[in-house]
Amino acid sequence: NAGKVIVLESSHRFGGWLWSTRRSDGAVFEHGPRGIRPAGAVGRNTLNMVEDVGLEKEILPVTYSHVASKNRYLYVGGKLHKMPSGISGLLQKVQPFSRPLMFSLVKEIMVKKSQEEDESVYSFVSRRLGKELAEIAVDSLCRGVFAGDCRKLSVRSCFPVLYNAEQRRGSLILGMLLGSGPGPVILPGCLAQRSVKESWAQWSLKRGIESFPEAIIENLQQSQKAELHPNAAVKKIDPSTPGWKVHLEDGVISADYIISALPAKALSTVLPPSCPQLIQQLQDIAMATVAVVNLEYDGSILPVMGFGHLVPSSEDRALLGVVYDSVPYPQHNRPGALTTRLTVMMGGAWFQEAFGDPEAVNEEALLTCALNAVRCHLGVMAPPSWSRVAVHKDCLPQYYLGHFRKVELMRDLIRQSNMQLSLTGSSYDGAAVNDVIFSARTAAANLLGTGI
Repeated sequence: NAGKVIVLESSHRFGGWLWSTRRSDGAVFEHGPRGIRPAGAVGRNTLNMVEDVGLEKEILPVTYSHVASKNRYLYVGGKLHKMPSGISGLLQKVQPFSRPLMFSLVKEIMVKKSQEEDESVYSFVSRRLGKELAEIAVDSLCRGVFAGDCRKLSVRSCFPVLYNAEQRRGSLILGMLLGSGPGPVILPGCLAQRSVKESWAQWSLKRGIESFPEAIIENLQQSQKAELHPNAAVKKIDPSTPGWKVHLEDGVISADYIISALPAKALSTVLPPSCPQLIQQLQDIAMATVAVVNLEYDGSILPVMGFGHLVPSSEDRALLGVVYDSVPYPQHNRPGALTTRLTVMMGGAWFQEAFGDPEAVNEEALLTCALNAVRCHLGVMAPPSWSRVAVHKDCLPQYYLGHFRKVELMRDLIRQSNMQLSLTGSSYDGAAVNDVIFSARTAAANLLGTGI
């Protein structure tokens, strides 16, 4: 018997950073993640869940042959450069790189395997593929995915596939060709099978990504499998026999067990003072703040077609990248009119330096910065017909060097003190939507002793 499940959510809505605006005229804008990848066990797991909550008719797939999958750009030296794709892209010299990427790949097979247990993403890629790729492409990628600095981020925690390829096969190329070891086994449902057959690169939902958590909530309410409490911020948790006393604004809940999906720092502020080591480790996980500016323009204004472009830190530290939302997901445009939706991402690990304190930042200044970028990078002179600025404070955990050891230590401390507590959420085992969902599923399976 699983007993009673109580979900405590501090805000008025469920879904966290999965947050969409649906305008009354039918346009959809994403303030958080916008496309979810179907690949691998964690991707299959999410698609199975989409099917479980009855959203398979709502899915919007983007295939690998779609222009948004084939065309991704970097903004370097004041110009947009299309990233090489396909074999011909590897064999030719492609700006902004000084030689064909094939040179780096051929040399990579000969590079010795590192004996270190972790390494920064920058150091790893420089060592195996050369400085230029690290400084331009990988720097940009880390800003686009983690809003972080590749010189500080851990390759083992941020790109486990690359780390494992080197450890198991001695080379990234061989690791990619031969596979780098078995992952968890998740059997594909109909939707996951369809994603392979139709070769999806990513997917969204007709009414935006937020319709996924909404469907989960509706499902839980109907099945009465869980008691859901919005506006229920946890003030502190105290150990009691058998488990915990959970203190809320307006009362106390007794719990045998807690699965915490709070960001590490937030959990550290509610834990009892009797676990100082755990609190210290949790506080050590840094977070990045990202400003997300959604823009809508009348007409077709893009000079290139593709998913969007990223900006390396050497080009503009404040500006992480621009997503051309209308290209992968034209279904989210306002029906019956030709419009272009863009999202500009700013700040991240550079937020404080670029804009100052996130609490005191002026939204007008952020909008001006975003519009400047669209003007300079894409040559769009017209003003947008609609805009929305959101500052996501501490939205992305930064997995610095040695992150995996920190997480291991936290879980050891919890086990040793026999605390009835599981850590899940984006601070520990991966920050992508699929990783967070899989981490939560693992925590629940471990608690129930059912296995994945």
